[in-house]
Parts: sequence; C-alpha cells; structure tokens
Amino acid sequence: MTKLNVSPDEVAGFYDKEWADYEAKGLSKPNSRHRTILKNLKKAGLKPDSKVLEIGCGIGSLSGLIINYLSSGFFAGADISPQTIAFLKKKYNSPGKTDFVVTDMTNFSYGKKFDFIVFPDVLEHIPVEVHPLIFNTLKGLVHDHSVILINNPDPFALEWVHENRKDLLQIIDQPLHVNHFAKLAYDNGFYIEK
Repeated sequence: MTKLNVSPDEVAGFYDKEWADYEAKGLSKPNSRHRTILKNLKKAGLKPDSKVLEIGCGIGSLSGLIINYLSSGFFAGADISPQTIAFLKKKYNSPGKTDFVVTDMTNFSYGKKFDFIVFPDVLEHIPVEVHPLIFNTLKGLVHDHSVILINNPDPFALEWVHENRKDLLQIIDQPLHVNHFAKLAYDNGFYIEK
C-alpha cells in the first residue's frame, strides 16, 4: 500500500483508522517487541525519574510500559494521529507526569529537554525526505547526555514484503538501512553508540 507523495493529512487519516481498528480488535496490548524496547531503554540508563519522549506513540502500547516504569519521571508521546492522541490524553490523564501532542515532528519544540527519545518502529513510516528536518528538531529536545533509541525493522525483510506481500504494507513503509541513520546522526551532531 506504500504511496509516494503522501500528505501529512492522508497519513494522519490512515493512522486514525489503523489505531482505532487495533483498539477495537484488542491488538493494542504490549507485545514482546515493546518489552524489548523498554529493556533496551533500561540498558541504556533509563531510570524511574527520567524524562522520555516517544515519537510515533500510536495507540500507546509502548507508552503504557514506559509510563508505568517512570514512577517519578515524565513522559511525552508524540504522534501524527489526532484521534489516538485524544484517546491517550484520556487514558493517561496525569498532568505533570504525562503529555501527548499531535505533531509530525518537522518543527516541534517543547519546554523540557529529554533524557531519552525513542522511535519505536516509526521512522520507516515517515517519508525519508523529512527525516533531516526531524533530526534537526531533535537537537532542541536533548541535553549532552540524552539517548536516542531507534528501533527499526530489518530492512531486508521489509524489502521482501515490498516484493512479495504488498498487502501487509502501511501507507508509507520504506526499508531503512544503517547508513541512512548514520548520515542523519552525524549531520546533526549525534553519534551512534550501538
């Protein structure tokens, strides 16, 4: 289903429907991928008092795990889907501890610097031409010791899906290799630790 030249409104509409369907089918519960991302955040130094930004929080499957871990920290979730952000604001209504915002992250600012920024299998669903804008935006959201964790599906597996199972693709679903992330990191003053 991957389309080229998709407007942000089309993407938001796709995910409004996609996440509503997930919730209706009971598929929004955390799975092993979400638990692995949380485990990797902890290995990278996540503490109960950390400040975390999840970009592409979707229906909140990972968000809930992180929020439950952050006993004295702060969590912000960002997504392009207005309906899911409205849903999450009601589900996790905890002023001072959580916040959810609608954004495509190309021109986003926030009143806090984050210890951790996580992209949980989301960058492959954002057009590559806006990735430099997003990484430039990240520079205003981090401090010297911040960690950015990117979880990305195997690009070779996604290439196979493009060739053999197009019915499984989302509105934007592009394979991203390590060299893509390296360029984004180094062009914006970040470095790859692992």
